[in-house]
Amino acid sequence: MATLNVLHETFSDNPLDIVERLVERNDWAFDRRGDDEIAFQVPGTWCDYSLFFAWNDEVGAMHFSCAFDMRVPDDRRSFVHELLAMVNEKLWMGHFGVWADEGLPMFRHAMPLRGTRGPTLEQVEDLVDVAILECERFYPTFQYVIWGGNTASEAIAAAMVETMGEA
Repeated sequence: MATLNVLHETFSDNPLDIVERLVERNDWAFDRRGDDEIAFQVPGTWCDYSLFFAWNDEVGAMHFSCAFDMRVPDDRRSFVHELLAMVNEKLWMGHFGVWADEGLPMFRHAMPLRGTRGPTLEQVEDLVDVAILECERFYPTFQYVIWGGNTASEAIAAAMVETMGEA
């Protein structure tokens, strides 16, 4: 099996400084948990979303998650996993998952930054915008499955009909 020779670059500027600039511009309260993590909340239509960025210098990547303010009960996890597969087929960027320990549904994405000077403010804005838009779009489907007792197919159909009806 072939192995790659990988050049490990370090960034002179911390990529999370760009995230912090975006957060400050929007007057969102945040918690900068050292040089490699930042967390903040963004208000949405359905709930306040908990956003989290982590920088991993070793891999040269920035991890992002946007968590819902809801928990998946153990007895609904298999139904939610089916929903995740169906929802993720509809996404162009990022994916939804469930944080197993806490049962939190969340949108996730990782930005590989090796070979760059880091993310631009516009890229971070786009990532946050896409995450919030997709969370707002699919939040009702998670409600239908978790609290409504519907199947994944029923939830997708109901949420898409309601979304199409709003103009």
